[in-house]
Amino acid sequence: MVYTCKYKSPLGDILLAADEIGLTGLWFEGQNYFADTLPNEHIQQETEILTETKKWLDMYFAGEEPKFTPHLHPAGSEFRQTVWKILLQIPYGQTISYGAIARKMAEMKKISHMSAQAVGGAVGHNKISIIIPCHRVVGANGNLTGYAGGIDKKISLLELEHADMRNLFINSESLSDPGSRNLIHSPYFQAQRRSGLFRQDKYQASCGRLERSGVRLWS
Repeated sequence: MVYTCKYKSPLGDILLAADEIGLTGLWFEGQNYFADTLPNEHIQQETEILTETKKWLDMYFAGEEPKFTPHLHPAGSEFRQTVWKILLQIPYGQTISYGAIARKMAEMKKISHMSAQAVGGAVGHNKISIIIPCHRVVGANGNLTGYAGGIDKKISLLELEHADMRNLFINSESLSDPGSRNLIHSPYFQAQRRSGLFRQDKYQASCGRLERSGVRLWS
């Protein structure tokens, strides 16, 4: 049987799910693939695993690096499970690229090449956000792209971990993300805007769409 409960985080409500073995899901409300593996038959009841997960989240959102990990039991193919295990090895406050994960996968399978796109699909379908830290994965050359919970939450989580974000950037596609209304108020976004890394002419199309919808980007 699967049990669920809600957790109120500074970044929005989170749905937690667990079976008798371990945590099976951690989703931000409204994110992509929300509760996609949650069975129709489940019980809203806090179990020991869910209580432990809440304690982990309390520590994490207080700015601490939790020294324990709740038992995890996400459902997925062998390929996805392997990618998620690699994600668990990314140190707190650090980032890794999809390409680097693909190279690790190729080494593990003793093959010459592994598709970074395939890795991206596995990362994007991570069932246990934050604890399996897919927010620490970035695109080529530091492109902050791809996060099921929204690019604004990805940045907020990296900021919370005091990650070195000096070489990370947001492209025009990210500015079109549904979370952009929150993203533009991020200290990271504002710092990069002031530094000139966000050129208004370069991102005119995406920024124009946002401003026409009532979002002011440039002061």
